[in-house]
Amino acid sequence: MNRLAQRVITPYVIIAVVLTLLALLIKYSLLPEIDTDKPHVGNDGNVVATRSSVFKYSNLNLGIICLFLYISVEVMAGDVIGTYGKSLGMNLDQTKIFTSYTLASMLVGYIIGIICIPKYIKQEKALLILSLVGILFTIAAFLTTGYLSVMFIALLGLANSLMWPAIFPLAIKGLGKYTKIGSAILVMGIAGGAILPQIYALLERSLGPQTGLLLSMFPCYLYISY
Repeated sequence: MNRLAQRVITPYVIIAVVLTLLALLIKYSLLPEIDTDKPHVGNDGNVVATRSSVFKYSNLNLGIICLFLYISVEVMAGDVIGTYGKSLGMNLDQTKIFTSYTLASMLVGYIIGIICIPKYIKQEKALLILSLVGILFTIAAFLTTGYLSVMFIALLGLANSLMWPAIFPLAIKGLGKYTKIGSAILVMGIAGGAILPQIYALLERSLGPQTGLLLSMFPCYLYISY
């Protein structure tokens, strides 16, 4: 056990050094300070009146729920896929590499995003398309079995890859002086990644893995598309 613990020290030291250097680079970089206290100007050129509370902005309220659900399905596709495969009768040697398939499909999505957004397609349009792809792959995973079903879950990484950078700016658009606190509230949406897998576990025990997956993920993608 001590030998195993010793083996993880060096990688974590390297990670700590890299993150420290990254923090210093960000601190001393020439990034402009964004002034969020100035009045917000609408598309018509007129100043938009500041509202009495950050929660008076409907796009932020919708965005909070949207990010919560997005993180939920992202964690499901990456972390629960192994448990899902095990529930279908696959052994540990097979299921332990399933997460890498999800990460690979996310990487493909990142590359597509770099090439296509915003040159060929706007972020809002990409969000709609990817949420519909998520719905399609979730239904496909429910209707198929074995490795094919697992592969459709892995492909959800592609659907999830570009959602965060599309949802976030839509949610904070027009917040003005509330931009900072609104952003902080949005980041708290990552709690969804700890909650939906627990819901899936309950559904999986009572309804089976495929029905549990459908009922836990389908409504999330449906809301994101909305």
